[in-house]
Amino acid sequence: MTLRLLPLLMLAAATSPADAVPADDAPQPAFFEALRAADLRLATIAYRLTTANAALCDQLQPQIGMPIHALTQYAPAARKAAATTFRFGATIGVEAVVAGAPADRAGVRANDSIVEIDGKAQPALPGTDAPENAGARDAAEAAIANAPVAQPLRMTLLRDGQRVPVAIKPVAGCRSRFEILLGSGLDASADGSVVQIGEKFFEGYSDAEIAVIVSHELSHNILRHRARLDAVKINRGMLAEFGRNGRLIRETEDQADLLGIYLLANAGYDPMSAPKFWREKGGDIDGGLFRSRTHGSSKARAEALVAAARDIAATPTRPIIPAVLATRNVPLR
Repeated sequence: MTLRLLPLLMLAAATSPADAVPADDAPQPAFFEALRAADLRLATIAYRLTTANAALCDQLQPQIGMPIHALTQYAPAARKAAATTFRFGATIGVEAVVAGAPADRAGVRANDSIVEIDGKAQPALPGTDAPENAGARDAAEAAIANAPVAQPLRMTLLRDGQRVPVAIKPVAGCRSRFEILLGSGLDASADGSVVQIGEKFFEGYSDAEIAVIVSHELSHNILRHRARLDAVKINRGMLAEFGRNGRLIRETEDQADLLGIYLLANAGYDPMSAPKFWREKGGDIDGGLFRSRTHGSSKARAEALVAAARDIAATPTRPIIPAVLATRNVPLR
């Protein structure tokens, strides 16, 4: 489970004016620490949702609670400041560690660098002229995601110049990546493998409120909505709101709302947080992230989820396997 940072010279424009930096200046440490804090919030929510709902997912991966990043993801002008703040000793670094997760229990620390994953060497520090790209990070993510769920994940870390071997005992969780998409406001999306959440959710929304959005988008991935919509050639462009396009997109959105509240409950969140969110905050995003003809109104969504919350309250066992889960292999019509 990892998160993506856009080039920092672009990100500066996405911050509030007080936090922004001139395009020709490197960001200050506080800027990087704010990014780390937001990424850790998302990683913690994602770890909780994916591991608690493993029984609902037919595609699993090791979840270790350790978002990683690569020095080469940062724009060249910001790279020196990023290397100093995050103490990169190699290309791949541990950005943060979720409290109580497997990486934390194994002794991994934020700002550790990763030099080996299951015996495979990871890149050393890049040259000053290395191009900006996320390839090294993506390869390291894939090595972690594709490791056996039931076996310890062995890494060699670099900490204060010393090599530190660790064996992380992962927890099985739903297969998905989670990213903060900066510069995108209150947008959120899921493409079948990645959940992206706009940075504005981290500027005034509680973790419980963010979890409502994350669980909705994770539900799209669990229910294979992107692939199922593609299979019946649904138009997501200018014609998305009309006719069969709008009807089937709305069907998938309603399903994601419904499954999402069960994901929340299984992960120990108050299921009433979902209808409460739509009553109190839905107006912030109606017409933006949730367009009127492909998504229900905030009021309609809240009312539907209250009914689901009552069903959840009457079911003491966890995890609950809701009936909507059976739709993931049913073609849309």
